[in-house]
Amino acid sequence: MSIVTIHQAKTNLSRLIEKAFEGEEVIIARGSKPVARLVPLGEVKGKRQPGSLKGKLHVGPEFFEPLPVSDDEPGVLPGSLRSARLKVARQGRFDS
Repeated sequence: MSIVTIHQAKTNLSRLIEKAFEGEEVIIARGSKPVARLVPLGEVKGKRQPGSLKGKLHVGPEFFEPLPVSDDEPGVLPGSLRSARLKVARQGRFDS
């Protein structure tokens, strides 16, 4: 185990990474107080493979349906979004 200051770590980062890769633990200290530990990452488990979820996920046809709009004002969603828009408009903070 090595203990180095932050300044030494910045100066010798490549060497310290190599030490960690070889299995040595490196402690980085601010003055005499340890603040960080540099350790090897470990083995990466498995490789990502495109298409590995093919056939496992399903999106229903309703996902592709258009969203409902208000009959009063085309292009505005009904319910709480419409009331929120009207509230903001009444307060004079709505820019269209």
